[in-house]
Amino acid sequence: MKYTRLGNSGLRVSRLCLGTMNIGSKDWKPWIFDETESEPLIGHALDSGINFIDLADFYSAGEGEAVVGNILSRLGRRDELILTTKLGYQIGQDVNSYGTSRKHIFDAINGSLRRLKMEYVDIYMLHYFDTETPVEETMEALNDVVRSGKARYIGMSTMYTWQFAKILNVCEKYGWTKPINMQLQLNCAYREEEREMIPYCMDQGIGVSAFSPLARGILANEPHSKRNKTDFFTTQMYSDRCSYDIACSVQRVAEAKGITAPQVAQAWVLRKPEISSMLVGADSVAQLDTAIAALDTELDEEDLHEIDRHYTPCDLINDYTSERRIPRSARPARGKYAEPVETAA
Repeated sequence: MKYTRLGNSGLRVSRLCLGTMNIGSKDWKPWIFDETESEPLIGHALDSGINFIDLADFYSAGEGEAVVGNILSRLGRRDELILTTKLGYQIGQDVNSYGTSRKHIFDAINGSLRRLKMEYVDIYMLHYFDTETPVEETMEALNDVVRSGKARYIGMSTMYTWQFAKILNVCEKYGWTKPINMQLQLNCAYREEEREMIPYCMDQGIGVSAFSPLARGILANEPHSKRNKTDFFTTQMYSDRCSYDIACSVQRVAEAKGITAPQVAQAWVLRKPEISSMLVGADSVAQLDTAIAALDTELDEEDLHEIDRHYTPCDLINDYTSERRIPRSARPARGKYAEPVETAA
């Protein structure tokens, strides 16, 4: 395994981070792995040198944290691990059970630690930018969470660059704890974060962890998996012709190199020096091994050209564009520009 410092912090993390959205309870989603199914995956990740594990209270409505906590308590390696969990999305019925208000932040961190059966998390992250709560309230509360010892660092996840800049400015102004990590979506079929967010993180010394390197399975030629047949996000994000063409090119490169498409897609992400760590949401030990192999997989200029040549810019993928994204394909003409409809003579 390879390790790197997360941004300008002194924290060293593995270049692969175990994603746990697929761990928890099948009552939440049919493709979720229960505790028995998950333990071999977590055990193999740790044995392979992965020390970075990503969670969220939203996953399986909290059950994901409980399952991972139970497994880690048996494996007994807490002090050697970098555990991160996220808050923000609703996991209860109360009107204050979501968002990033001071009340919810303290309720959420206490709930996560209770389910994990731990005294602290290494990185406590916002799942998104809450536009309904003053950023000063949110960041002061996160600063107090760190000062209380319930988290060692803080981090952020998918948002606009201007929102992240607002967070850093507030932390600078009041001397509060600054984020050390930005978790964002990046893969061959979605590269919009390369325009502003990633360069901004580099400028500010923020570590970047990338999720969905396989574009929810599209780049692994798994468009009809159980997850993709029951998860509308995949259709919303990657149902356009551009994504299909990129997936075909990834497969073409994989065949030329004699390896699998997932290994090529993951190597494409890992080769980028701006990326501190890549999240891996594996369904099997073999999938973990593929990601590990991708760490040493080289892509030459011809490989990269074949993968990159289809890419077309698109709108950002985040909470604020959900269900309103514009597919990367021509829209029908309207009004006076519409093609006339031919009628029978």
